[in-house]
Amino acid sequence: SNGEQSDLWTPLADQGWRPCLESVNTPSALPQNSEGYLQVFLDGGLNQQRMGICDAVAVAKILNATLVIPYLEVNPVWQDSSSFMDIYDVDHFINVLKDDVSIVKELPNEFSWSTREYYATAIRATRIKRAPVHASANWYLENVLPVLQSYGIAAISPFSHRLSFDNLPSEIQQLRCKVNFKALVFVPHIRALGDAIVHRLRYPPGETEALSSDYLRVTTDQNDKQRPQKFVVLHLRFDKDMAAHSACDFGGGKAEKLALAKYRQTIWGGRVLNSQFTDEELRSQGRCPLTPEEIGLLLAALGFDNSTRLYLASHKVYGGEGRISTLRELFPLMENKKSLASSEERARIKGKASLLAAVDYYVGMHSDIFVSASPGNMHNALVGHRTFENMKTIRPNMALLGQLFLNKNITWLEFRQAVAEGHQNRQGQLKLRKPKQSIYTYPAPDLWTVEWSM
Repeated sequence: SNGEQSDLWTPLADQGWRPCLESVNTPSALPQNSEGYLQVFLDGGLNQQRMGICDAVAVAKILNATLVIPYLEVNPVWQDSSSFMDIYDVDHFINVLKDDVSIVKELPNEFSWSTREYYATAIRATRIKRAPVHASANWYLENVLPVLQSYGIAAISPFSHRLSFDNLPSEIQQLRCKVNFKALVFVPHIRALGDAIVHRLRYPPGETEALSSDYLRVTTDQNDKQRPQKFVVLHLRFDKDMAAHSACDFGGGKAEKLALAKYRQTIWGGRVLNSQFTDEELRSQGRCPLTPEEIGLLLAALGFDNSTRLYLASHKVYGGEGRISTLRELFPLMENKKSLASSEERARIKGKASLLAAVDYYVGMHSDIFVSASPGNMHNALVGHRTFENMKTIRPNMALLGQLFLNKNITWLEFRQAVAEGHQNRQGQLKLRKPKQSIYTYPAPDLWTVEWSM
């Protein structure tokens, strides 16, 4: 109904919280002498690497080290070799953090030997390989600082998730937020493509207007008179990797089960924790990613209809276009990068998973509503970033939905009512961070401050 639609699109009210960047303390000046150069090697996809970059800055601050722009490993799944400078505006990054941490783009010549290849061939005294997951600040002071002081350089690999979220001084927590929400800005061509896509979602072309690279320039005057339309960004996290790792049954029959089992064995050697549970148990516990059909039913139950403009933010959907055909029938105004940007505009990001994800992230940060089909790094990053900006974000209640989809006798009216009730407080309302939870997902004030001096 129109009433439901109106409520859906209403922006979040001011929740009265102070973003984590705001500090009552003035930043301390950088020490004149650095302890040495800190290198980190980051694996994972765009958003996992993003959190690793934030942690690297924090560790450099803890150690009073000079941070070398982080090295991004080639992801074994996406096979993307994009570097930090291919994705982020490096000059902006360094400038925003210049009063917090010393950062350099490259090592000086005397340390030019310290490369990824150098550490791959043998055990090296300057490489820290044993950093525990969620290590404390004291661990770095006890184990990495001596290496810096002895050799003038230390390289940490692997580094993802290697800094605790708890028991750190407030200035370190605030610095992590500053990196994530202020220092990490995409390179100009990604922002330009993202702006073009957002503009075309707000001001869709007429049926007779062909999409071209000069579309924005031609229609600027016309769009100034047109009322901007609202749109939802849907991150449909349903790729083959996700489907196999979940160990859930997605209704594709024996052939699909065998294909996912084979893939699971190839990638993880069959070691998938969820495989010990039945499909019904996994679904009732909310451990199964939502299929395109299921996310379509969720959106429809929430009140979105066939007039809703939907932007699909996904790299590859397991099952291809056939898998999302039902979702497209429910939401015929569904768009993606390919439908909204010309091949010429997409040339610089073609085949590069990190750059494709960066565009989706940018569009996601400019949408009226963001919905992620399943938890994950993209979900966590955008939930946190949009929380920081007080923007509406719908977080699916996975356990509730799993139980509802298992009930084959439920009526549409009952389903809608249960979905509405189960998502009343899951639309961007402020949630305080609990112990061990990510500060990047929950950037609201919490018990950060500890008695600790560097």
